[in-house]
Amino acid sequence: MVMATSHINKRINWKVIAILSFIALIRPFMSILGISEAIGQPTASIAATIIISIVWIGAVVLRQESQPIKTLIYAGIGYGILAIVISGILSPILTDHLQGPLTSPYAIVSVLITNAVWGFLTGLFACAVLKVKRNR
Repeated sequence: MVMATSHINKRINWKVIAILSFIALIRPFMSILGISEAIGQPTASIAATIIISIVWIGAVVLRQESQPIKTLIYAGIGYGILAIVISGILSPILTDHLQGPLTSPYAIVSVLITNAVWGFLTGLFACAVLKVKRNR
């Protein structure tokens, strides 16, 4: 019976992953809307990344996710997929031609790996926070 309960607690929460992936879309939308340029680069991108990371870590810690690293890796990959799709849809509309990762298979892989690493690093941080929280 303990193993069954342990297995249930180890499930990946796909709803949380989807929500966190969509939250990260603030970065490309800041650029599309001209907010990043108004704030100035790279400050806007760095600030957005830090804020999104804090939200991701906070969400995983508050929910006490059983697999924070996997959850945030998948959130990073999910965000990467969404960003690639949005770029593929919006770049032809905004610039009259396809731009972004869809123009190169290497770029697609690079986006997915970069965002998986981002998820991994935030997941490690979330694990550390959860460990400290449990040891209190």
